[in-house]
Amino acid sequence: MMMFGIEQAGIAADKVEQAPLPPDRLWQIGFTPSYSSGNFGTNTTSTFFYAPLSVRRLFRDGDVTVIVPFVTATTDGRTTLVGGTAIRVDDSGGSNSGSGGGGGSEDDGGCSGKGSNVSGKDRVCGTTTRAPGQKVTTAGLGDIILRGRYYAVEETEYRPLIAVTGRIKVPTANEKLGLGTGALDYGVGVEMSKFIGDAWIVFLDGGYNIIGDPEGLELQNQHWYDLGAGYYVTRDLLASVYFEEYRAILPGFVNARDFFFAVNYIASAAWRFNGGVTVGVSNGAPDYLVSVGASHRF
Repeated sequence: MMMFGIEQAGIAADKVEQAPLPPDRLWQIGFTPSYSSGNFGTNTTSTFFYAPLSVRRLFRDGDVTVIVPFVTATTDGRTTLVGGTAIRVDDSGGSNSGSGGGGGSEDDGGCSGKGSNVSGKDRVCGTTTRAPGQKVTTAGLGDIILRGRYYAVEETEYRPLIAVTGRIKVPTANEKLGLGTGALDYGVGVEMSKFIGDAWIVFLDGGYNIIGDPEGLELQNQHWYDLGAGYYVTRDLLASVYFEEYRAILPGFVNARDFFFAVNYIASAAWRFNGGVTVGVSNGAPDYLVSVGASHRF
């Protein structure tokens, strides 16, 4: 499972099939829209509607997926999407940022002063040119994501299934609209899963992302991990829960931590359905995220 909050809602759908089996259907098209809301460590609430169309090519020992998302964001510019995940990106941490507070000084609302030495004038919030507190709704193409997975070790009685993963985020989103950073990101990761008995399965995933720097902002790279467990209610219905943590990409800000609850169902050889709810447990995470989706193999 490759992390990244909103994007995670769709990726978790793959957890229902944890084996490098030769597929009789080599292509999969999926659509898993999600809605998230939270303050992400600021003093205002931001919301995101993330609607990704994915095209996946399956191989015997892995898969390659292209994700093309449409995004609607309502923010004041301090929060944007980084690889499909809503993250705070303004560059003024302030004295209270380490505890997940609003950040920034009292006179700038957490926005930088790159455009002016006078409080509240020509300030830039994140990658946008919005004034402090100016919440705007924008929509458009998000960042296109290419990800791949290779099953390096097959599961045995005493050994977990191990896969190595890679991803590239192409900066196709408009950063001035607050839909992305306008910078290239890429990362690698490892996925592990192991069946316990006939119905239980446990997961442990982790990775590292190289985060590109938008103009005027210095973002730090991001390590992440998740651990979870699932139960097969039936042969084709998996209910699972994960704890996830992602390093904040700005120094001094609290990491994003959340619990993710997912349900995946294989309806037939062609159709799969999934749903999920994320509940944030730190100021860096969304307060909540809800997703529902389907995929078709052919």
